[in-house]
Amino acid sequence: MKPDMGKIVEAANYIGARIGEVPKFSVILGSGLGTFAEKLKDRVEVDFSEIPHFPKSTVVGHKGRLVSGTLNDTPVLVLQGRFHYYEGYSMEQVVFPLRCLLYLKVPNLIVTNAAGSVDPDYRPGDLMLIKDHIKLHGDSPLRGANYEAFGPRFNDMSDPYTREIRDLARQCGKELDIPLKEGVYFYMTGPSYETASEIKAINILGANAVGMSTVPEVIVASHAGMKVMGLSCITNMGTGIIDQKVGHEEVIQAGAAAEESFIKVLQRIIDRWSAL
Repeated sequence: MKPDMGKIVEAANYIGARIGEVPKFSVILGSGLGTFAEKLKDRVEVDFSEIPHFPKSTVVGHKGRLVSGTLNDTPVLVLQGRFHYYEGYSMEQVVFPLRCLLYLKVPNLIVTNAAGSVDPDYRPGDLMLIKDHIKLHGDSPLRGANYEAFGPRFNDMSDPYTREIRDLARQCGKELDIPLKEGVYFYMTGPSYETASEIKAINILGANAVGMSTVPEVIVASHAGMKVMGLSCITNMGTGIIDQKVGHEEVIQAGAAAEESFIKVLQRIIDRWSAL
């Protein structure tokens, strides 16, 4: 069942009143990647708990707040944390913040995440530009009555991670001498990490990295016609690729270790993208 559109409007109006100018970019930050928000000037910070109808973030490494400000005079809104299906939330609750931004007419979305490698050529510390995703999980944030105000009943998914922006991002990485791999992200609902057999199967299906977020948000953004860029920070090798156990603390630490490169390339991409 879809939530009342009135809840989206109420939450969006609250956000709009707090942040003022509608940002040109929205950025959703994944586990261990939250300090990017500190680069914004003239920050306005709003805890998720203050926003009407927002769920509560329960994951370590997600600060659970919205930060608005400017990056080189470009208005940017950052979500320091997100909501996940594995937390017990419905798909509607997972994407509720994004629908509020859509109501405010934010045109561009950058999604980031911490992801595990299912490909021996992708190592911890690598940054992966997402070129496509695979979602075999049956539930969808578009299931149920369609929000006609946001997009069509049956939406195209031929270019969910906008090709033009991927081209721009690769160029930014070259300019900064920060290698950006480009690969496919596989969505798993979690919270268990994958078995060795699942990791092998995911790679055979064509993915390079796996994670527990991002795809629901991208589906909703694509439905509404947003331009989208996705960036994964590879934080660990999938089970079975190397003889090592995987834990959330290690994921957070690996994300933090890669943050300097992550922030540099993200800043450059937003600068170039804002000029388009």
